Amino acid sequence: TGSGKTGLCICLLEEAALDSIPSIVIDPKGDITNLLLTFPELRAQDFAHWINEDDAAKQGLSSQDYAIQQAKMWKDGLAKWGQDGARIQRLREVAEFVIYTPGSNAGLPVSILKSFSAPPPEIIEDNELLQERIGTTVTSLLGLLGIEADPIRSRDHILLSTILATAWKQRVDLSLEKLIEQIQKPPVTRVGVLDLESFYPSKERFALAMQLNNLLAAPGFELWLEGESLDPSRLLYTSAGKPKVSIFYIAHLNDAQRMFFVSLLLNQIVGWMRTQSGTTSLRTIVYIDEVFGYLPPLANPPSKTPLLTLLKQARAFGIGILLATQNTVDLDYKGLSNTGTWFIGRLQTDRDKMRVLDALENVSASSDKRFDRQTMDQTISSLGKRIFLMHNVHEDAPVVFETRWAMSYLRGPLTRNQIKLLMDPVKVVSPTPFAMQPAVASAQPVATVSVTSGTGESQKPILSPEIPQYFMPLVGAKLDGALLVYRPMILGAAQIRFVDAKT
Repeated sequence: TGSGKTGLCICLLEEAALDSIPSIVIDPKGDITNLLLTFPELRAQDFAHWINEDDAAKQGLSSQDYAIQQAKMWKDGLAKWGQDGARIQRLREVAEFVIYTPGSNAGLPVSILKSFSAPPPEIIEDNELLQERIGTTVTSLLGLLGIEADPIRSRDHILLSTILATAWKQRVDLSLEKLIEQIQKPPVTRVGVLDLESFYPSKERFALAMQLNNLLAAPGFELWLEGESLDPSRLLYTSAGKPKVSIFYIAHLNDAQRMFFVSLLLNQIVGWMRTQSGTTSLRTIVYIDEVFGYLPPLANPPSKTPLLTLLKQARAFGIGILLATQNTVDLDYKGLSNTGTWFIGRLQTDRDKMRVLDALENVSASSDKRFDRQTMDQTISSLGKRIFLMHNVHEDAPVVFETRWAMSYLRGPLTRNQIKLLMDPVKVVSPTPFAMQPAVASAQPVATVSVTSGTGESQKPILSPEIPQYFMPLVGAKLDGALLVYRPMILGAAQIRFVDAKT
């Protein structure tokens, strides 16, 4: 805390953007949204809209005076590093900076429906990769429902995995609605050696379907279903081919929602990576501003498998993985061993320092390099703010360096209203890829309900398995390509027996 790691990472992303290298950023706290606060003219009035009022009050300054102070500080800081407004202007021109807000319309909305679409052929044809994608997707979805499921023991996990595997192997996309329907009527009759009803009775499957349906019908969930799809190729470049820095602001989400979204996004990146050719050049950067909880050493959350895959393999495809954390114990040792460059900043306690030294010693031992623990201890202890020790596996010895002054105005996390102010001008009204109609209870009779949507996709109402459903056939009718539409009706039938002595 206070070492300047946010400034270091923002400077790395700025330099990458200047070199036309796009980035995908996961921002759990909101600090990286500062990349959009760039003011080429460095005027006080430009800063005035974005200053932190609390910081001004602590210094006993008015908002105007504080903005003047910040503008001068940034102008002088940049000048010391040979930078000026012209370089800031070039940064703004060479790349497009956008903020996505999954589950919110403050920034650009994101649709998760694409995440249940069949993965690319490269993944489907590799059984191990396909099972990884299915496993993390199902675990993430069940986590969103508050269900911690074991992939081997949980019937919920096995059933959903079977449904996804069956559809994806046939190159069939699934929506949440279709997934709910297939929970009630799965595409298989047996699971393992057991018939479906013995393995998971229909009444109990209906309860799982209702949980998913309640998620769909929950207030605000429609915000997860509209907007940009999680397609890395669209997140990295505009339609005109301009590189993008796509920032996913997730500070407003709860822990389960964060894990669900981050896992889906990482899976999409792994899938996209499989479609790329190998290269020795840097294609893009994937950055997580705080990796705590996503790559733990002992637990196995849904985000861990795709993140480890990226750490092990992404380098060969030109994808750089940049992770920030306040403590090395937040990271699995497999992740640490696949990390080529470390930036170590000021540490608060001796305990933290010992952990870092132990990790560095293990990495050096695995690469047969000499490690001077005492010298390294003294170096780390002497680090000041914005001073970092760089440990690179390709260098003979660590290097101490100071980060340059950031071109972006580092004012701290932006509020949702401020994000809305930044993103409203770039929002484009476009139709959502799917028209979602969550099932809701109604006391009014439904006059006409089509069972087919405009896409021809079945949208039957969710009914308890105790209620039988029949579809009346059209005998001898000639449709001639017309769309067949079923409308639900209730049919009541009764047999009455009575005894009358007189008759």
